[in-house]
Amino acid sequence: MIRVVGTAGHVDHGKSALVQALTGIHPDRLKEEQERQMTIDLGFAWMDLPDGTTVGWVDVPGHRDFIENMLAGVTGIDAAVLVVAADEGVMPQTREHLAILDLLEVGRLLTVVTKVDLVEGDDWIQLVEGEVRQVLAPTRFADSPVVAVSCIRGTGLEQLTTTLTALLKEVPPRLDHGRPRLPIDRAFTMQGFGTVVTGTLADGRLAAGDSVVVLPHGDSARVRGLQTHRKKVETALPGSRVAANLVGVEVGDVERGDVVCRPGTYTAGSLLDVQLRVLADAATDVRHQQEVKLHIGAAERMAIVRLLEGEGLKRGQTGAAQLVLERPVVASRGDRFIVRRPTPGATLGGGVVLDASPSRRYRRHDAAAARRLQTLQGGTSSDVIVEEAGRGAPSTLKDLARAAGLEESAAGRALEDLVAEGRLVEIGGSGPKTWLERNHFEALTSDWLADLKDYHAAYPLRGGMPREELRSRRGLDPGEFGSLIAELARRGLIHEAGARLALPEHAPAPGAGERQRLDQLLSRFAAQPASPPSVQECKEDLGAELFAFTMEAGILTQVSEDVVFREVDYQEFVARITRLLGQGPATVSQIRDLLGSSRKYVLPLLEQLDRQGLTVREGDERRLARPSKSDVAS
Repeated sequence: MIRVVGTAGHVDHGKSALVQALTGIHPDRLKEEQERQMTIDLGFAWMDLPDGTTVGWVDVPGHRDFIENMLAGVTGIDAAVLVVAADEGVMPQTREHLAILDLLEVGRLLTVVTKVDLVEGDDWIQLVEGEVRQVLAPTRFADSPVVAVSCIRGTGLEQLTTTLTALLKEVPPRLDHGRPRLPIDRAFTMQGFGTVVTGTLADGRLAAGDSVVVLPHGDSARVRGLQTHRKKVETALPGSRVAANLVGVEVGDVERGDVVCRPGTYTAGSLLDVQLRVLADAATDVRHQQEVKLHIGAAERMAIVRLLEGEGLKRGQTGAAQLVLERPVVASRGDRFIVRRPTPGATLGGGVVLDASPSRRYRRHDAAAARRLQTLQGGTSSDVIVEEAGRGAPSTLKDLARAAGLEESAAGRALEDLVAEGRLVEIGGSGPKTWLERNHFEALTSDWLADLKDYHAAYPLRGGMPREELRSRRGLDPGEFGSLIAELARRGLIHEAGARLALPEHAPAPGAGERQRLDQLLSRFAAQPASPPSVQECKEDLGAELFAFTMEAGILTQVSEDVVFREVDYQEFVARITRLLGQGPATVSQIRDLLGSSRKYVLPLLEQLDRQGLTVREGDERRLARPSKSDVAS
């Protein structure tokens, strides 16, 4: 088992010293940090707990000037250790860091009172612990443990290790959605290796040799190698600290907040639908159209808060909002985030992503959008699946599992129940199964059937609407369209006739006047079958639609731009020519005399047979391309 634990707390309260005392590794890696004895950027260390759990430590800066670096480190951790110095007690950054951990809904918290060697007696330590309890009370961590230690003397460290071990057993395992993403919190170059990026892996496993992209820029790369806690691994597990050696990108092309993922699994967007909670003691309320600094994953973006209703969210309030980002970011439903006032810097609130890829930017007082966000806010996993399946094109199991924050096995069971309840429609076909929300499926079906009905009314003699014409009207890709049409055909709602689609009851047939014109024309064909009317004459007599009907219904057969035969005559001519050529090659003149026709008609006919592969031209002669049935019989 691998877990990631982050530190939090006021500057100079002993976070780095505590990590070093536990792991033997000093997390401050920068020369400036060591000279100033103050953490500026993220530091990293690791240790094994008595039960075999490997803990990766992310040590964050406590100074308010480096709060952005702190935010890049605590996103994605399994638990946090809030450090409070016994000689100073709870300080401003203690409170802000705790508020951030609460907003991010970090799984577990352990508070460590450090530097107990600097105070006299247990009474003072108990006083500090009481102050800590008071600060924890209004948060999700009210009942979390508190341990007092001295890193210099080593007192309390064994109890701390035991407490941390028990605490991490309560943390549920990381979900594996099969869609790994590595938010980059550090990028550097190693001699002989090239670009190396680090982060906490989420949503899936990453393996050496994987082809990846770095979003939002979209640069392609390959994972040359992976390390976890400086040990080479072939596959990195969800929730582990990972260093990935990438081939194909330069370190200058990568920045903190970029995401490494497999091609086609994530997209970067500039809109996020969110549930936003404003801190009760925030510096200000959050107004509609207010500019904020968004921290999500390891990324930092300027954003505009758009509220669908009301002019703002007051301190302590929670509501749905849409964030319009200055630059794209990679996110997923369920991701936690923080928003801060840019100047002067202060944490305003945070929340959870409801939809990482909204289809549009909402207008004020958009009732439909408000209802959708309300469903995403308070709905069950099944409600979220249904909402996602009603957005547009059919959704895959992987898409729906990701949207609901479920593993695919659990999402699959939910889908079976939702289909049985009639809330979803399962779309079969030769490819992977997909699903649509029932009302959306029925509305789409109704639209398509109306399209076909209108087409049949406009073109009653045609066998149906071309498939591509219907597809282009609805803007679906060929795969999605094909699976939906197959489902409608399976249900008996649409008839597939080659490249055309029709309503099952549609039966093209000429009217009385059209039938009369057609009979008159066919009598001319019957009078001179080998010298029939031209294509142009047919169109003049019948009109374009009725002429097209004769071709589709197999009444006439067109062999060239200007030559057309009755189908029955065409088949008779082919049979005669086949019998003649079965006796050996024949010239055009011989075939002309056989049919009692002229070169005007015989040449286009023979060229048609050449194209079909029945005959082969050799000079002015034709021979059979393959033996006739009579030759084989003899």
